[in-house]
Amino acid sequence: MIDISEKITTLREAISQAIISVSPNTIQLIKENKVPKGNIFEVSKTVGLLATKQTPFLLPFCHNIPISNIDIDISIQEDQIIVTSKIVSISSTGVEMESLVSASLAALNIYDMLKPIDKNIIIKEIKLLSKKGGKSDFTEKHYNIKAAILVVSDSIYEGKKEDKSGKIITDFLKQKNFELYDYQIVPDEKEKIKQKINEWINKTDIIFITGGTGISKRDYTPEAVKEIIDREIPGIAEFIRNYGFQRTPYSMLSRSISGIKDQTLIITLPGSSRGVKESLTAIIDYLPHAVKVSKINSGGHSDNT
Repeated sequence: MIDISEKITTLREAISQAIISVSPNTIQLIKENKVPKGNIFEVSKTVGLLATKQTPFLLPFCHNIPISNIDIDISIQEDQIIVTSKIVSISSTGVEMESLVSASLAALNIYDMLKPIDKNIIIKEIKLLSKKGGKSDFTEKHYNIKAAILVVSDSIYEGKKEDKSGKIITDFLKQKNFELYDYQIVPDEKEKIKQKINEWINKTDIIFITGGTGISKRDYTPEAVKEIIDREIPGIAEFIRNYGFQRTPYSMLSRSISGIKDQTLIITLPGSSRGVKESLTAIIDYLPHAVKVSKINSGGHSDNT
């Protein structure tokens, strides 16, 4: 089974269709409600509903996810019966298979109910009509995004400890084809943090700061950033913390903030390597949109469109 623990929870939707070909005489019997086994519409909708909920038990690689809505429509078009199944879920994986299973089982039930009166039934096709939701719906193309990394730590600055978090950020930037503008390490001192951030303002699209966001006496990063930014963007930090809450209760101790100064996004991250990895996993794919929005009507240096 595929690990979906790092995926974010979004609204997912999938629509599938099954087409069943029957004889004209069968169509007439359906319209007159004279099918011996009963009303194919109501029974088949119920079968499709039940099938949706059974999908993870039928297909071993499907996850057991919460289903928010099941909408099954069955209609007659000339000598065909059309089954359409729309499935909605708020989850971390898609509902394509649930939709396809729903349409398929409803079609099979129609076949079963009609086979005593029609020996030429054909389930012609079962296909996915559409799907939406998930990371792909919110990930935008980006061009020439420049990012700087600032590591805030007394022990790393003094050479007593290896910098792991900054390297993790670097790896993420390479994976997403961001350009690394600069990478610096400073001690936990507010003025030095501010000085380095100010050097990068309007020369970079994003500044990532790792460290100094906790509750110890030497954690000054949020205070330094607050004195620089024009506007706070609380949603970024809230999203990071919410993602973290699902993995460790210690996320409640994070004082990370994010904001914008002129045309540069400033994002503070935890100092731990685990915290940095989880935080970037949560937000990295959605930052190009934030950069694009920040450049609108600003005359920024980036070529984002």
